[in-house]
Amino acid sequence: MSAGGFRLPPISSIPALSTIERAAILDVLFEPCTALHTLSLDLLRTEKFESYNDLIASIGVQLTDLSESPSTSDTEWLDKILGAHPRLGEKKVDSAQSQAEQAQLNTGGEEEATKLRNLNAEYEETFPGLKYVVFVDGRSRSIIMENMRARIDRGDIKLERAEAIKAMCDIAADRAVKLQS
Repeated sequence: MSAGGFRLPPISSIPALSTIERAAILDVLFEPCTALHTLSLDLLRTEKFESYNDLIASIGVQLTDLSESPSTSDTEWLDKILGAHPRLGEKKVDSAQSQAEQAQLNTGGEEEATKLRNLNAEYEETFPGLKYVVFVDGRSRSIIMENMRARIDRGDIKLERAEAIKAMCDIAADRAVKLQS
């Protein structure tokens, strides 16, 4: 299934789909990630959802539960899922969705691209195991970089995970609309 030609199946059909088909839905809505498959594939098999927004919200709850867990292994698991998103402004992006979403960010000059690379490195040094995740949604590279700077300066890993989860769910909801139309 190529992501370019991928269309989401009717929400009511998801529990009956094969594991591979359910994994493909997770991959296009979020990002390809074995840790997310392990966390959420069973949910897609056992739950009935009214809409893709309901499905995404349920996965958001699973991710939030991991972030609020006192267990280090739970937060490490969450960080694997959050880290599946490509770096902002990266040239080589695997998922077709991320390529399209980030296309507008790769329009600035080389100076801006270097600044973004440096911010990514500083972010990942501040929050080991995480990548900066944001719902770009038409915002300019400079606005995004201001947000990244503020989040680095804030230096709060718990808030960072919460923002990353919200961004992942916002991105997934936006993708769901596009992949159903």
